[in-house]
Amino acid sequence: MYKRQGELDRVSGGGITQGSVILVGGDPGMGKSTLMLQVCAAVGDALYVTGEESLHQIKQRADRLGIVTDGISVASETSIERIAVLIDTMRPRIVIVDSVQTMTTEMLESSAGSVAQVRECAALLTKVAKSRGIPVILIGHVTKDGFLAGPKVLEHMVDTVLQFEGDGMYSYRVLRALKNRYGSTNEIGVFDMTSRGLIEVTNPSEVLLSNRSMNQPGTAIVAVMEGTRPLLVEVQALVSSTGYAVPQRVSTGFDSKRLQMILAVLEKKAGLLLRQSDVFVNIAGGISIQDPALDLGVAVAIASSARESAVPPDHAFVGEIGLTGEVRHVSYAETRVQEALRLGLKRVFVPRNAIESFTNVPATAVVGIEHISRVLSVLFA
Repeated sequence: MYKRQGELDRVSGGGITQGSVILVGGDPGMGKSTLMLQVCAAVGDALYVTGEESLHQIKQRADRLGIVTDGISVASETSIERIAVLIDTMRPRIVIVDSVQTMTTEMLESSAGSVAQVRECAALLTKVAKSRGIPVILIGHVTKDGFLAGPKVLEHMVDTVLQFEGDGMYSYRVLRALKNRYGSTNEIGVFDMTSRGLIEVTNPSEVLLSNRSMNQPGTAIVAVMEGTRPLLVEVQALVSSTGYAVPQRVSTGFDSKRLQMILAVLEKKAGLLLRQSDVFVNIAGGISIQDPALDLGVAVAIASSARESAVPPDHAFVGEIGLTGEVRHVSYAETRVQEALRLGLKRVFVPRNAIESFTNVPATAVVGIEHISRVLSVLFA
């Protein structure tokens, strides 16, 4: 195992294992090729196979990123048989194939990118990786819906599937494990895309909150968990009178169906009239969060915007909201609170039944809440 501490190691389970096959997907422009070049430079004695770019283009990118290419061999090749010979001859420490959809095998007459070609090429590379003990990283295309292109069997054949996520308008990128035979699938790695390449973000909470709006209605800080890593994110909401027969409900970085549920609970259980209002919710920073503990912060941000009353900037929120309006317990509640306090926040609203298990949190720093109506009455009385 080549252990090089960093965000990629966190996601892959501690390092890149010898003989492993990793599939990396993501939208164009996310930085997949850039990350792979940086991996090659870090590992050394690497073979980078490109089927999409010329050798000159790869060299230009490396020069632009300031990557020393002394230990990197680059081959512009699409024949999987010739690539296998190269690997056998050179015996590099790591192989990058960019991309698997451009590879072809002489055993099939179909065009590159077809289901049969992708399956057979991946199978041969997997065989080479396992028999030689050389890790192989495959870069894969994604469909317009964001799923990895090619046959589903491709994801079953490899050991690890990593997805590069992010909004092209933002510099932050999230590397997420969708499958991992060597570690957890809940971990994420955070990177900042700069002119000098991808820089690891070791304290993402601080970065994500660096540009947050202070004392503005419609914002709330939420402590979420991504794997074993607590993150503080800013939820932004805007409630305005609708100009349509059917009000708009739009969310970015948050499940739209869950937004509909929270709006229904706010109206039915908290007396907040929203049926004639457009509601927009955004997770600042261009990242996507699926943690149900986000519910409470989303509800507070919506209420804050609707009532034109700002939430104190040193408050944070943790809790899942049920259909009856109750604030439900979430995992790692104490870890979330500790992260909020570490970054200078003073008061964290949490489910009341979670406080009983806290062992290292000052009692004055937490507010136990049982129902969403109680939260709103405390904040906006």
